[in-house]
Amino acid sequence: MTLSEFITKLDDIAWGSVVLCLLVGVGIILTVSTRFLQFRKFGYAMKNTLGKVFKKHTAGKGEVTPLQALTTALAATVGTGNIAGVTGAIIIGGPGAVFWMWLSAIFGMCTKFAEVTLAVHYRERNDKGDWVGGPMYYIKNGLGKGFGWLSVLFCIFGFLAAFGIGNATQVQSIGESVGSVINALGGNVQGTMITFLGNEFTLCNLIVGIVVAVIVALVLFGGIKRIGQVTEKIVPVMACVYIVATLVVIIANAGQLGNVFRMIFQGAFNAEAALGGAFGITISTSITKGIARGCFSNEAGLGSAPMAHAATSESDPVKQGMFGIFEVFMDTIVICTLTALTVLCSVSAGNVTVDWGVGGGAAIVSAALSSVLGGGVGSIILALCLSLFALSTVLSWSLYGTRCFEYLFGTKASIGYKIVFILFAIAGATLSLNDAWNLADALNGFMSIPNLIAILALSPVIVKLVREHFKEN
Repeated sequence: MTLSEFITKLDDIAWGSVVLCLLVGVGIILTVSTRFLQFRKFGYAMKNTLGKVFKKHTAGKGEVTPLQALTTALAATVGTGNIAGVTGAIIIGGPGAVFWMWLSAIFGMCTKFAEVTLAVHYRERNDKGDWVGGPMYYIKNGLGKGFGWLSVLFCIFGFLAAFGIGNATQVQSIGESVGSVINALGGNVQGTMITFLGNEFTLCNLIVGIVVAVIVALVLFGGIKRIGQVTEKIVPVMACVYIVATLVVIIANAGQLGNVFRMIFQGAFNAEAALGGAFGITISTSITKGIARGCFSNEAGLGSAPMAHAATSESDPVKQGMFGIFEVFMDTIVICTLTALTVLCSVSAGNVTVDWGVGGGAAIVSAALSSVLGGGVGSIILALCLSLFALSTVLSWSLYGTRCFEYLFGTKASIGYKIVFILFAIAGATLSLNDAWNLADALNGFMSIPNLIAILALSPVIVKLVREHFKEN
């Protein structure tokens, strides 16, 4: 069995029926037990998150402001999964994958609310005086010592997953995007190829890996405060630029929207009918890719974002939990949907051709943007957005991986992990893109299992906190 085959097998196991049932099932149980909180309190959530974005906050030692906690978490969730990941899910799973992505997000809002709420409720101070929290802490402090093995499992999968979802895939996507710009401007990114350990990659990818490693080193050793200060500046800019660019393409192809939504809803249950021919895309593939990519993108159920939110200066767990609802809404319902509509409108209009069932990535989104904005402009905008998305994701996941490693081996030992993580940004540039995505998917699936078990066991605590909060507010 080759390395690629082994990684693919792991991915299939991680995203089998057990994990998918857990992800959706826990979301449904939380939604019902909190009386559909994400719907009935949606206005409250927006008022206390988006409505307070420009309000000035202060944070003490070892803390970040609620906005910085949000942007650090959003920096991880709004990444290449919103562009390359969503596009890949659509091409492999058909347009119907978008429907299943939406469905996972609807219940994922409540799951992420629960994660963030528990993270703040059960957090503690580390040796440096920083607030730390997340699944490992609400397992330890909420479920007790008898469940310590769940914390250990989560942290092992977490610090390993950081190398995939938060490092290799991001560096690969930046390299692919920068390469597409060079080609669009008349260069030849394939001109200089390097072979290492059986993998062939471009000099461009290697240079990108080195640059990312340097930037991460400068930010990561500044701790949670510096990460928060950087992400609160990057995230709003990158989100606005990408939203405007995709809206321009969608509006230009507005006449295709009716057909696109038909493809999405019909494709959710019959991919071949939606595409007008036999492409071999099954309902199972559509569901799996839609839910997996949705989770990969918004990270609801993974237990990653709560580690950023635990450092907030906000003392009310439920109020901070509202940021979890906002994150999933902004990430999947807004940004992922804009990517999907941009691609499908362009395909429906005949401006972009795809090979259904085979796969695709950022290059397809680039082609869709270029079809309206022009080749050079479209490629440059996507490269800028994708690079910022990916870089901010690397910064956030460097924190998540460090927190997991720190929990297992102590604060001092985490310095070694940071160094390895930084160097892996260079090594990640040499991996096969398909292997990198599959490895990231697999590790995400495995780390979600102990987290979802803990959330389900602590659901009575969540219901109690919600009830008490809204009695007083």
